[in-house]
Amino acid sequence: MKLRSLGQSSLSVSSLGLGCWQFSRGSGLIGRYWSNLDEGAILDIVRISLEGGMNWVDTAEIYGGGKSEEALAYVLDQLQSEESVKFTPLIATKWWPMFRTAKSITSTIDERIRCLGGRTIDLYQIHQPFSLSSIASEMKAMAGLVKAGKIRYVGVSNYSAKQMVEAHRLLQQYGLTLVSNQVKYNLLHRNIDRNGIMEAAKTLGISIIAYSPLQQGILTGRFHNDPAQISGISRVRRMQSGMDDKSMTRSRPLIDSLGALGEKYGVTAGQIALNWLIHYHGDTVVAIPGASKERHATENIGAMTFQLTRDELEHLNEASWAALK
Repeated sequence: MKLRSLGQSSLSVSSLGLGCWQFSRGSGLIGRYWSNLDEGAILDIVRISLEGGMNWVDTAEIYGGGKSEEALAYVLDQLQSEESVKFTPLIATKWWPMFRTAKSITSTIDERIRCLGGRTIDLYQIHQPFSLSSIASEMKAMAGLVKAGKIRYVGVSNYSAKQMVEAHRLLQQYGLTLVSNQVKYNLLHRNIDRNGIMEAAKTLGISIIAYSPLQQGILTGRFHNDPAQISGISRVRRMQSGMDDKSMTRSRPLIDSLGALGEKYGVTAGQIALNWLIHYHGDTVVAIPGASKERHATENIGAMTFQLTRDELEHLNEASWAALK
């Protein structure tokens, strides 16, 4: 599969990487969102993803307090015993800044490396912009890690356009560039197209790493096809994800368009949604769908095996904005 550059770095990545939040083993405040996947399931998901063409994975310190990193490292050790180059993916992880200062970036990096089994951290990201230190202090610390050979490149997550531009400017003082901004982005959540993030990313050559690319499963069509499934979702999640009656009615034409294109290409609605995400803005956007079952991993891979036409991309773009009115 064709690779693309991640930002202005030397990292060549597949258009989809494997999001690993679900490997948190049910631990911690954030990790409890997912059930505890056993090592066999995690190994199968990672194997399918990497054999299918993904060449990078994205995890974070906050995902189970390192449990996701450790689970990932464990299964990669098992797979690498097979001596396949496919089982040495690029590693992206994130530092959690809440209630911490920039000094923590330096003091915790060895723990991140330990949890990852001694692997190189190719992309180290500030998980969100709220901490007890300034962006300047954090970028200085991250630049120090690059200089020390602890990490290769710097990224951020959930930064506004202004914060992203500032981080990029500060890193340039150390001869570096900001490689990426990881944000929520999909056909039903397009805030970054309105608030300047996408425009700034394109101007500065910064990659957008899209998380929640299927809007909590809505873009697969499963909830439109079987509305009874919505009752099993918590009320908070329903409201946050657009599963209320009004939103579901408004998004129906988009889901129908995804389904129709899926029939044309012999793929699922979700695969069409992912394909739009990684092609509509050229090479600017890459995405990190998760997978808690083998079939999810297989479907993710399938989304990279075809390309929608420009007319089809624009049709979905228009249907997307109509759903968001």
